[in-house]
Amino acid sequence: MVNSQSILHSPVTLNSPIPLASPEDTGLRREALDQIDLIIQKRYPKMRSFLLLHAGKLIYERYYGGYSVSSLHDLRSATKSFTSVLCGIAHSRGELPELNSSVTDILKGYIPLSAHPLLSKVTLYHLLTMTSGFAWQTGKKLGEPLIHRFHRNQKWTRFALSLPVIEQDMGNFQYRSIDSHLLSVALSESTGLDAYAYARKHLFEPLGIHHAAWTPSPEGHSMGHIGLHLTSRDMAKFGLCCLNGGVWQGTSLIPEAWLKQSLTPQVQGYPAFGDYGFQWWTGIHSGTPYALAHGHGGQQIYLFPELDMVAVFTADSKVSRWKNPRILLERYILNDPPQSSKSAAASPIQD
Repeated sequence: MVNSQSILHSPVTLNSPIPLASPEDTGLRREALDQIDLIIQKRYPKMRSFLLLHAGKLIYERYYGGYSVSSLHDLRSATKSFTSVLCGIAHSRGELPELNSSVTDILKGYIPLSAHPLLSKVTLYHLLTMTSGFAWQTGKKLGEPLIHRFHRNQKWTRFALSLPVIEQDMGNFQYRSIDSHLLSVALSESTGLDAYAYARKHLFEPLGIHHAAWTPSPEGHSMGHIGLHLTSRDMAKFGLCCLNGGVWQGTSLIPEAWLKQSLTPQVQGYPAFGDYGFQWWTGIHSGTPYALAHGHGGQQIYLFPELDMVAVFTADSKVSRWKNPRILLERYILNDPPQSSKSAAASPIQD
């Protein structure tokens, strides 16, 4: 049993300033960003925030619909990318076993008697890349009909491990949220802490993230596939840390080698979303490589390494249909990228 501290809120604090600069200081046209802001106000009624960072500085920040810098946002499936990073930290500390380790060795206390014979062939690498082969259904827009049965069950881990393993599907990508949740369970079993407690100790505290929440499963594990709530600026801090090879304010928080694997394609994904790394989408927009933490409704952390840029969007997550803001980046930023990464001396903004 893990020591669950999953649904802990704490107040907004004035810590960990993010450097501030104007768009012009970093080679971007303010008019283009103002145009994005105007379109969001007119055509994206569910949007809650839009932030853009370039050359390590926050150059644009807007909130909508009464939301503010202190508002927590439901990241939905963008949670998956945080789960992956925590696994990378635990792996580098020798707490999580090698990626070719079988889930039956790590999760042996949850293996049902009726487990499929191929379950022992499913590894951590399969879970990280969503190539486990567990029998599942995925719709064109990443909808998962079986997820409702999963959520209604009181024993999530056993439910997932009870699914048949389709041999011909092993090694092939299929969007499958149970793979992500099993990573969270593996993290708990390996470290003795739920993912939120582990994140607070090894990632959130160093990043100055204090105002957050992470919903637990019925078994007390942090949900590995959804459930994380953060402010927009804290999402931006995480993105900036990942963009900078896992380094924050001169300290390495996330193993650079893990990030290289996570943010580059491991398997072929879906054309509408990109290929897949370790719980991150990857691909090319308008000729520019990107990595993306993506959640339903428009919860997005975009990394553009070649442009030294991070973009954050948040929106209402409780919607059945929504507009992807990606087109705004393509039209107004990626098709007119910054001409230089110069930046003037920046003043800090406080959380």
